Amino acid sequence: MAIYLVSQAKTGLSSLDLKRQLGVSYPTAWLIQQKLMQTMVERDDRYKLCGHVQVDDAYLGGELAGGKAGRGSENKVPFVAAISLSAEGRPLYIKMAPVPGFTRKALADWASEDLSPGCIVTSDGLGCFAGVTDAGCQHRPIIAGGLKPKDLPEFNWINTVLGNLKTSLGGAYHAFDFAKYGTRYLGAFVYRFNRRFHLETLPLRLLIAAVTTGPRSACWLRQAEESF
Repeated sequence: MAIYLVSQAKTGLSSLDLKRQLGVSYPTAWLIQQKLMQTMVERDDRYKLCGHVQVDDAYLGGELAGGKAGRGSENKVPFVAAISLSAEGRPLYIKMAPVPGFTRKALADWASEDLSPGCIVTSDGLGCFAGVTDAGCQHRPIIAGGLKPKDLPEFNWINTVLGNLKTSLGGAYHAFDFAKYGTRYLGAFVYRFNRRFHLETLPLRLLIAAVTTGPRSACWLRQAEESF
């Protein structure tokens, strides 16, 4: 039942909601949800984006009262969002991953993990995105010229996806540790988006993925260690 509920939750599903629907304790619901989200992350780690790709910089979290403002906020976790497009300009697949910061090296490392060499990457010209060329990709920066990237048609799909992510996280979760668990919450959103046209087979596919994923103990999940 948990696999069905988590896989079909278009706007996300909190552990509290899962607890209520399954009739189990909160720690049990949290553990089940984290195991399934970890499965989603590891399953999509096997794939890379190719072809024409839009990328953007984004953050999980917001400013804390009395803390630093802007990108220096202690509660903001930087992540990269990318979407591959068909020849007709329609969205195909997405990738989202936290990064240490928006530096050339961080983006080169990310591109090596999530993009296929030869991708044509379109960005808003933020300097760090030139790092994708270090991973064998082409970079096509589009300078806004006084406009915000969200107002440019070239970034329509990536902005739409980021808007959907914000709505999903804001509507389903009261709060979570962005720095510690951000990869899983982003991974769950990505997993469902990439299989949005196959909702009827999602529960079975997630079941198979869960069975074939190695054991992940509660201690391991709480430490948010890297998958191996």
